[in-house]
Amino acid sequence: MRVPSQSHQRRRWSGPVALLVAIVVLAEISFLGRLDMTKSATAVQNWTSLYFSLEDADDDLPSLPSSLPIPVEVKELSCEEWLEKEDNVSYSRDFSKDPVMVSGVDQDWSSCSVSCKFGYSANRIPDAAFGFPSDPVTASVLRSMESSHYYSENNIERARRRGYKVIMTTSLSSDVPVGYFSWAEYDIMAPVYPKTEDALAAAFISNCGARNFRLQALEMLEELKVKIDSYGSCHRNRDGRVDKVEALKRYKFSLAFENSNEEDYVTEKFFQSLVAGTIPVVVGAPNIQDFAPSPGSVLHIKQLSDVALVAKTMKHLAANPDAYNQSLRWKYEGPSDSFKALVDMAAVHSSCRLCIHLATKIHEKEEKTARFEKRPCKCTDKLGTVHHLYVRERGRFRMESIYLKSDMLTLEALESAVLAKFKSLNHTPIWKEERPKSIRGTDFKVYRVYPIGLTQRQALYTFKFKDNADLQKYIKSHPCAKFEVIFV
Repeated sequence: MRVPSQSHQRRRWSGPVALLVAIVVLAEISFLGRLDMTKSATAVQNWTSLYFSLEDADDDLPSLPSSLPIPVEVKELSCEEWLEKEDNVSYSRDFSKDPVMVSGVDQDWSSCSVSCKFGYSANRIPDAAFGFPSDPVTASVLRSMESSHYYSENNIERARRRGYKVIMTTSLSSDVPVGYFSWAEYDIMAPVYPKTEDALAAAFISNCGARNFRLQALEMLEELKVKIDSYGSCHRNRDGRVDKVEALKRYKFSLAFENSNEEDYVTEKFFQSLVAGTIPVVVGAPNIQDFAPSPGSVLHIKQLSDVALVAKTMKHLAANPDAYNQSLRWKYEGPSDSFKALVDMAAVHSSCRLCIHLATKIHEKEEKTARFEKRPCKCTDKLGTVHHLYVRERGRFRMESIYLKSDMLTLEALESAVLAKFKSLNHTPIWKEERPKSIRGTDFKVYRVYPIGLTQRQALYTFKFKDNADLQKYIKSHPCAKFEVIFV
């Protein structure tokens, strides 16, 4: 086996001499059967080291020891086994003993894949703190679920300029997104109830000074003979003292009108509509279709000029039960993979995801040191070159090893290796206990594999290896490349 190793620098032996050594080795193996087992067992590591370095030596032949210690049975390590050993460099910080520390109020969640603590400690400097900490070593964290249209400090670029190291907002471009959805809070697979109200839609709007056109859109719909029951302070024509979701269940449509049109800013108005089994008519996030549980399940008023077409569509769906039921088909068949991939992120508490983000950054910093840069990350034998890669499920911290041969560096092989690895571990996806039982399924599949460090917006919508050549280039330029996988 020919295995390059940075930890064994040998000079190359000439071909004839290497052949001679091989003959000597075979003779000694025969002789070893008569050697004392205990003595030979202690020499396994020395023999294996010599064996791996034979073909990597230089032209000058070093003198052989007079008595070469060789084990009774020479068990040749595979490239995978050798890489597992050589690349297994331990990190200086053990988070199980020295948890990630975040200064701030105590947080509560059931579990996290990396040990972390929230609160205050007089005995140590925290890794991060909400706001701007006095210690320059501590990373500053901005956390808010408010729209940047109202709170400009939540704009990511502005927050970076102000000095925040970690940003947690509703934007999927945040370091740690904090959205309004959670499987525990919104039972979107709840049954659909009969639509008994005469009005086509219900509205719950109380901020009459919103910085978008939502009130104008409501008025235009009414002018186009779309009957709306308004329970909020704005345009109220029904008693607002009702349970919102229970009221929405009786309507065919819900006006899920946000107070600002900001990317990824999707609040409870939208998710409550899904729970109620009504079709959301949205004024808000320009990318609201990313949040749709299936194609055709959401009507979007992007601008006021869209109101007439949306009104026409509402009337058509209301008058045609088959077409209307098609828009709610996801309630019976389950939402799309893209919807699950997006909202499954919330299966892990945002505070836990903050700790995973911080711990990952701490490890990445150490990986730039000499100890880690000396890892071989690949191995070559007569069968070819094997690359050592790492992967983890989104929402978890632990990395798992996978291996790809150079002649199989393809996108299909990568996904296949990832899936095979986790299934061999009897892995349970992190969302398994969070989703409603009807959409948990009995198996899981790969939805996305992407390099660690991407935002969720990049991972879900913008990043993609162009082709196999692009993947090969990435792996060769990123030794021991680390990936994250989203299962659905």
